[in-house]
Amino acid sequence: MKVVKTHETICHDSIDPPADVLLAALGSVCVGGECRTKLVGCACGRFVQLSKGDGSANLAVSAGFGPHEGYQTEWWYYTGNLQTAEGRPFGFQLTFFRQAISPEAQSIANSSHWRGNQIYSAHFTLSDIAEKQFYPYERFSRGRINLAGAETDPYQVWLEDWSAIETVPNQVRLQAKSDQTAIDLTVTQTRPPVLQGDSGYSVKGLEPGNASYYYSLVQQPTAGTVTIGNQTYEVTGITWKDHEYSTSALTAGTVGWDWFSMQFENGAALMLYLLRHDDGSIESTSAGKFILPDGTTETIAKDDWNIRVLDTWKSSSSKATYPAKWAIDLPKLDLSLTAQALMPNQELNTATATYWEGAVGLKEAGRISRFAVKAMWN
Repeated sequence: MKVVKTHETICHDSIDPPADVLLAALGSVCVGGECRTKLVGCACGRFVQLSKGDGSANLAVSAGFGPHEGYQTEWWYYTGNLQTAEGRPFGFQLTFFRQAISPEAQSIANSSHWRGNQIYSAHFTLSDIAEKQFYPYERFSRGRINLAGAETDPYQVWLEDWSAIETVPNQVRLQAKSDQTAIDLTVTQTRPPVLQGDSGYSVKGLEPGNASYYYSLVQQPTAGTVTIGNQTYEVTGITWKDHEYSTSALTAGTVGWDWFSMQFENGAALMLYLLRHDDGSIESTSAGKFILPDGTTETIAKDDWNIRVLDTWKSSSSKATYPAKWAIDLPKLDLSLTAQALMPNQELNTATATYWEGAVGLKEAGRISRFAVKAMWN
């Protein structure tokens, strides 16, 4: 089957990635040069542990898209590719992270309204491809007195005035602004959630419970505005959302996490992730899922794809070296693509991580297949 990829997101979570790390991607990639805080950390106290057979994999869907505070770590991750009517391209990311500092049932004696056990952070980025400008931002706050939080009904996640809020059923409004940029986008859910892994149980290692609960919303039509300085642009595009929560720690010796999401013009979508070890090997549980236009899915095993780095870019700020061009082959899907960063410097230097996220151009059989957003995470 031949599909032409339109948009993709890749996330690479890395502690100390080698220069030639295989960060394949067609959309949004994350790679890192230095990690100061691991968002998927070891458990503190007695958080809820994951079990494949406990039935909780469907919790995120059956109970809504809100928080699961019994688990230590959770994120709601929106990435998308936008363009004006004239074809001017933009890429964006708006991600909210929740980190519990103590188990949900652990009470805090004599606590004030300001004191809580949930810490939120958020990342907002905008890539202006035409002007070769990248705008990254990060915020933190406590999950108290309405500074930050998440709710199920109606669904909403926010950190101050950055937010993802359900306005009507199956529609979410994304809003974020800084001193230089802003987005105001309506994202429409057009199909049911895709349960990644085995019915939503996504294995990250061979140890018991080393996994996350993980679903995606794919092929979401998006419309709204992008503002840079005093100029506001009407845009349309497509957005991918991931929601994932866990209490597990990564396997000892895991130094990188490369994650890919791809959305194709024919309505198909593809997610892949690679967990890299310090000896250069790939975790055997690395996997993915192909979603056909009719919503049926096919599991992708580690050996079903091959990714080669064709070019790199070195940051003058962090000194990290990032992949900048890839050859991606998936014989099982009869798919062969080349992806290349549309602008080199799209690196974030945040308080929690140094990583690259930005837009890439895609080609299949020598012809340009529009644009994508790429992110490389620590």
